[in-house]
Amino acid sequence: MPKLEFLDHVAIRVKDPVASAQWYEKVLGLLRVQPEEWSPFPIMMLAGDSGIALFSDNGSPVSEDSRASFHFAFRVESGGLEALKKKLGERNVAFTEEDHTYFQSVYFNDPDGFRLEVTMKILDF
Repeated sequence: MPKLEFLDHVAIRVKDPVASAQWYEKVLGLLRVQPEEWSPFPIMMLAGDSGIALFSDNGSPVSEDSRASFHFAFRVESGGLEALKKKLGERNVAFTEEDHTYFQSVYFNDPDGFRLEVTMKILDF
């Protein structure tokens, strides 16, 4: 059995991949990668070696139930949640906070309604 290294990416369908890419750049500071060979989609938005692949929904949006059932998470270093909360507040992005004992998390939605979590480890298991 091969040893998995990390989650490479999550692929999502969005209304406007270019606008979504700009949002992920501005709000989360993700790096936009879009090789010419992939043009026009997907647009990869990277945080280190992991990221989000943005595809066009071609006018067929994902159902509310599907978006509400799932989320994907990024981890930040100590102090990162405070900086994120400040940035979300500046951009009028509503968020909630949750204490998971070993982690502190902030939850919010992207422009297409996908649920995101940014988490910070506070205790070892």
